[in-house]
Amino acid sequence: MNIVLMGLPGAGKGTQAERIVKEFGIPHISTGDMFRAAVKEQTPLGVEAKRFMDSGQLVPDEVTIGIVKERLSKPDCQNGFLLDGFPRTVPQAEALEKTLAELQIGIDHVIHIEVEKDKLLARLTGRRICKQCGATFHVIFNPPKSEGCCDTCGGELHQRADDNEQTVATRLEVNIVQSQPLLDFYSHRKLLRNIDGDRDITIVFEELSNLLRSKKL
Repeated sequence: MNIVLMGLPGAGKGTQAERIVKEFGIPHISTGDMFRAAVKEQTPLGVEAKRFMDSGQLVPDEVTIGIVKERLSKPDCQNGFLLDGFPRTVPQAEALEKTLAELQIGIDHVIHIEVEKDKLLARLTGRRICKQCGATFHVIFNPPKSEGCCDTCGGELHQRADDNEQTVATRLEVNIVQSQPLLDFYSHRKLLRNIDGDRDITIVFEELSNLLRSKKL
C-alpha cells in the first residue's frame, strides 16, 4: 500500500507513522531522510540539493521530486511506502502523481489526522523540557510527579520559547492555510481519508489499521 500521511503539528502524525510502519512493514519516508540519504550517497540530485541547502535556499521542486523518484524506486518500496512531509503543495502533488505514473504505481490513501486548532494549542503549549537532562513532559498528558521538577534528574523544567501560545498559534495558522489546497486536491481525487486524532492513540491506530487492511484485502 502506498500512503501519504498528513496532519498539523501536534496531531500525532509521528506516533501513528511509527505504528503503521511497524504493523504493515513499509518504509517511512520523510523529506529530511530522503535529502540526507541522497547527499550521503552523493547522487547527482543529492549533490544539487546540498548546494541549495548549504546556501540556505529551498530545494526546488524539480530536484525534490527527482530525489523522491530515486527513493521510491528502491527495493524496499516494492510493497509500499508511507510518505511523510511530502508533498506540501499542489504543484508537488501534481509532480508526484506524474512520477508515480512513470513508476506504474499510485497512491492508495492520503490519511489526514484531524485535531481542532484549540486542542492542538493545548497539546503544543503544554510541553515542558528539563534544562539539565532534556527529558520531555507535558502538563496535561505526561505531567511530572512534582510540578516544575524533572522526574529523571530533578532538574528545572521550562517551556521553550517557540512553544508559547502566540508562536504556536501563528505556526498552526500558517500550516492550516498551506495545507488546505492540498487537502482539496486529494479530496477531489477521492483519496483523502480524514481520521479523528482527538482520541486515545490506540483507538486512532485501530481505525487507521482497519482502513488500511480493508484496502489491502
